[in-house]
Amino acid sequence: MTDIKASHETLLIATLLRERGETGVQAHFGAFRRYLESMGRNVHVATPFDAPSILLYPALGIRRLIEPVSGNLAVLWYRTWHSRLLRKVISRHLADGRPRVVYAQCPLSAWAALQSRKGKHQRIVMVVHFNRSQAIEWAEKGMIRSDGATYESIRKLEREVLLQLDGIVYVSRYMKECLEQDIPGLDAVCSAVIPNFCNTPERIELQLTGDLISIGTLEARKNQEYLLRVLACARHRGYRYTLALVGNGPDREMLEKLAGSLGIEEQVSFLGYRENASKQLPRYRMYVHGAERENLPMAIIEALSSSIPVAAAPVGGIPEIYSDGVEGVHWPLDDPDEGARLLIDVLENRDTYVRMSRAAGERFASRFDTAKVACRLISFLDLIGGGSDGKR
Repeated sequence: MTDIKASHETLLIATLLRERGETGVQAHFGAFRRYLESMGRNVHVATPFDAPSILLYPALGIRRLIEPVSGNLAVLWYRTWHSRLLRKVISRHLADGRPRVVYAQCPLSAWAALQSRKGKHQRIVMVVHFNRSQAIEWAEKGMIRSDGATYESIRKLEREVLLQLDGIVYVSRYMKECLEQDIPGLDAVCSAVIPNFCNTPERIELQLTGDLISIGTLEARKNQEYLLRVLACARHRGYRYTLALVGNGPDREMLEKLAGSLGIEEQVSFLGYRENASKQLPRYRMYVHGAERENLPMAIIEALSSSIPVAAAPVGGIPEIYSDGVEGVHWPLDDPDEGARLLIDVLENRDTYVRMSRAAGERFASRFDTAKVACRLISFLDLIGGGSDGKR
């Protein structure tokens, strides 16, 4: 056991992603890094994009050539080269052999850290942002087959890596239960359930530009098709709401055609990628979410931070974010007409809307504000860095 506390050392965030971007993972470690720096803590971020350009650009370029030909091969190429490059970068940070805590953002970045550390005094903690397995996520994107060798190899690596970790941060109780059910012995790894968090947004009076907004990659799992069908059902009931979709993805063309076929194309705006997309939220009356599978989506937390009521299905960890009828509503993904009815009840009843808006802001402040949550994450990482083998 080391007697050097993690608070005296540099925390290393390890991720396969670029440091800045539109994903919830990037928002999570961005918010955490800013908080650490505001507290005077030492923190570095290691990504494959910090590797020498002579290695990085060929790896990225070849993947773009492979992907149109074979999704399976593109996934293998991505995982192989991004993890190798990240391993090189992490190795530079850990080369002096001093005690460190590495906060890894996924199983593959955790694997790179495990392969790079100079001893168990350099501790590896992983946060679980993925939905049950990254193999499932790749399969849902249509990149790999759920009965194929790549799928099974990803699941196998996840099981091996998670059991070797010094600590695990689950952002939802739901995902903790799922993974401990999937991986025998995982409950013996030191862990804590600490939700995603973000900063309280600066209060600026912005003019409303629309009714509904949804943020996320335009892909099957995010199920924006349901949102369009809810919009069409609301129109059939006599309510013509607007919807802004923030994000790009493979489903954009399909969604544009669907909006046209439903006769709502003038009500839907495809805004594409927007840096700091959460800043768009105060311009809309309500946040809507159609995903069929979720862990603890950052976009919903960001909506609460702007005191905006939410409509989403009670899947995954979403019921841990807000309560049906309090900060918003839970709607059924198999019944867009009922979804429309619930939407109308909120938007057309001023007392209900004001009550939910106030409750949304209060829920955020009490549970998801960086100032309230990040200190818990620091304490857990310090616990692991101090060498405790206790469970939480």
